[in-house]
Amino acid sequence: MTGEEIRTLAFKIASHLPKSELDYPFGEDVPVFKVMGKMFMLGSELHGKKLINLKVEPDHSEMLRDLYPSIQVGYHMNKRHWISVYEGEQISADLIQDLVEGSYELVSKSLTKAQKQVLAVYQHIK
Repeated sequence: MTGEEIRTLAFKIASHLPKSELDYPFGEDVPVFKVMGKMFMLGSELHGKKLINLKVEPDHSEMLRDLYPSIQVGYHMNKRHWISVYEGEQISADLIQDLVEGSYELVSKSLTKAQKQVLAVYQHIK
C-alpha cells in the first residue's frame, strides 16, 4: 500500500470508532485522532512520504518492526510506545485495521473510570 492509501484507510477506520475525534493540535498538516481527549493516531509526513503513528505495547512494537520493514519506531514520538507505518508492499488493509483498533483500545484502557463509562455508553449505541 502507498502512504496515501494507508493514511486514507486508517483515517476511515479511526473516524468510525466510538468517541473518536479528529483534531489538529500541531497544525493543519498534522491530523490527530483522539478518544476522550487522548491521542491514538497521528498523521505526518517525512521527506515527502506520508506515514501514520500508532500506539502499541513495547513488545508488540519490536515484533512488528522485525516483521515489516516499513514499520519503524514512532517518528517524533516515544520510541517504546509508538510506531510509524510507512508505505510498503507487505502492509495490508487488515494489518492497518488491527493496528488502528489496537492503538484505540490501548489508549482507551488508560482513560479514567468516568471516561470509560461514557465510552461504554457510546460503544453500546454503535
